[in-house]
Amino acid sequence: MKLMVTGGAGFIGSAVVRLAVARGHAVVNVDKLTYAACLDNVATVAASNLYSFEQADICDRAAMDRILADHRPDAILHLAAESHVDRSIDGPGSFIDTNITGTYTLLEAARSHWTRLGKPEGFRFHHISTDEVYGTLGDTGLFTEDSPYAPNSPYSASKAASDHLVRAWHETYGLPVVMTNCSNNYGPYHFPEKLIPVVILNALAGRPIPVYGQGLNVRDWLYVEDHAEALLLVCETGAVGRSYNIGGNSECRNIDLVRMICALLDDRRPEGKPHDRLISFVADRPGHDLRYAIDASRIREELGWQPSVTIEEGLAHTVDWYLSNEAWWCALQVRDGVGQRLGKAG
Repeated sequence: MKLMVTGGAGFIGSAVVRLAVARGHAVVNVDKLTYAACLDNVATVAASNLYSFEQADICDRAAMDRILADHRPDAILHLAAESHVDRSIDGPGSFIDTNITGTYTLLEAARSHWTRLGKPEGFRFHHISTDEVYGTLGDTGLFTEDSPYAPNSPYSASKAASDHLVRAWHETYGLPVVMTNCSNNYGPYHFPEKLIPVVILNALAGRPIPVYGQGLNVRDWLYVEDHAEALLLVCETGAVGRSYNIGGNSECRNIDLVRMICALLDDRRPEGKPHDRLISFVADRPGHDLRYAIDASRIREELGWQPSVTIEEGLAHTVDWYLSNEAWWCALQVRDGVGQRLGKAG
């Protein structure tokens, strides 16, 4: 297949790009190169004759039309998005622009491209979204593909809107779409403003490790390379118009996750132990959802996918990767907002 991946220089997008090229797919990576993007994330495939890069904004219709005409992809995997909840609290406008207007613009460009090609049955528009669109769970229960939408942050509201647009373009115009909603990702190349890299890098530097509230919020953690496998599978074999939830089967309280990372660093960097002495409880994020948990039975039963990496294995791989790739994360420390507490407005 020839794939167009939007946001392919980001965390999840780059994992998809690397895996797709490794499997022999031709890939055009379309990325605006905002603060969270890094072309080093795809350096291992950049020299491949299967890989090409286009710097472009998904809100730019002319650019999307040109790229689609030039590259003629068989499928679009749409991952480009503003994704940091704290940043959405401080500045929701960019989330509305990229996640809603950008998705609309890309859908219209994709519809025109699909029509020009003669509406081939094999074409796919794969929209990648988040479990945060479903809101928050109590102590029990799981999100299914039929859970009602109840977003609680500007980020999740903007992603919910994009999900609805994609569904509507399928129902109204017949655009052949597939949709996925994933749980929290982690792993190599995770931009250092999210929880797991913040814990690793602050612990290594001997700085306080900030934990919101009492650290009792629960997330289902999905190793990013497992997620990339699932995304390619859904794109290739998922039923048109179908939605699939992708989870890691690894629920964990934030405080327990932080302590697991500290224990791994105690073993690998014993000169700084005990690293959990650096844990610092800070004021909670406004509107912080208590718990997310995914029921991934549909993708398991219909497509045969399930996560291959446990949270213990994945965290060990992730910590080892950060310890071995200091040059990568050091270069990102100067980017806007990194190392700062964001999202305090409320």
